[in-house]
Amino acid sequence: MECTLCPRKCRAIRTAEGGNGFCHLPEGMLIARIAPHLWEEPPISGANGTGAIFFSGCTLRCAYCQNADISHRNAGRPLTVPELADAMRRLVDAGMHTISFITATPYVPQILQALALYRPPVPLVWNSSGYESVETLRMLEGVIDVYLPDLKHRSEAMGRLCAKAPDYFERASEGIREMVRQTGVPRYTEDGIMTRGTLIRHLILPGLTSESIALLDWIAENAPGIPVSLMRQYIPCNNVSIKGLDRPITEREYRRVRDHMLLLDLPGFLQEEASASADFVPLFCQDESFV
Repeated sequence: MECTLCPRKCRAIRTAEGGNGFCHLPEGMLIARIAPHLWEEPPISGANGTGAIFFSGCTLRCAYCQNADISHRNAGRPLTVPELADAMRRLVDAGMHTISFITATPYVPQILQALALYRPPVPLVWNSSGYESVETLRMLEGVIDVYLPDLKHRSEAMGRLCAKAPDYFERASEGIREMVRQTGVPRYTEDGIMTRGTLIRHLILPGLTSESIALLDWIAENAPGIPVSLMRQYIPCNNVSIKGLDRPITEREYRRVRDHMLLLDLPGFLQEEASASADFVPLFCQDESFV
């Protein structure tokens, strides 16, 4: 397999043994967790949870990633296409409101094959770093019901420093426009579960509130009516050594960004202060991590 699925388009050769591209992933799927997850936004988790499938590997290298064991170091278990289809069926049988594919971009062809074997009768959520290529997103058109992208960094400097992607905002903004084009105005069930739409996440980073404000301005101008999840869960993880990112955000920083979101009248969600805790990091690669 010669891979061009993410914006890096490194044309990596991915074999059963491994890959020589940025993500170093093999051709087959590696998965770190398949289990109910209650901690996503209310339209995704609802009362029963989303069926969260955490794929190993990532197209970014966020220095502060709380899931670095799987995103940086590719921890995970091999899973075949039929096994993924069976796992989705078990999650649906467990009463999940949605099925979430988390950091799944390197595995789009295998996911499409699994969905050809079993299409869950609940909304499918694409939980993404936002660093996507439009070409790959178009492979998902008519398949994915709800897009849940991050919008992380506005400047080239911060994209390079924090995520090893100087083109992060350029690619993410293109990708989000494509997601919104595909899904249109958000739609919900009577219970508030999103059945179609895009929900943009933004994580406030310490010392970078001006970037947060610029990103909220971009959303207001380019994705009117699209809900935003403003996240205050940042804590230093992965032994992050970047100056300024070695602390949580302050109450003053949070209020500055929150107040700007309210000023713009952006719809969406405000994360609780208690979310800034390592207690919310899921357990990966253990027997109890898999339903």
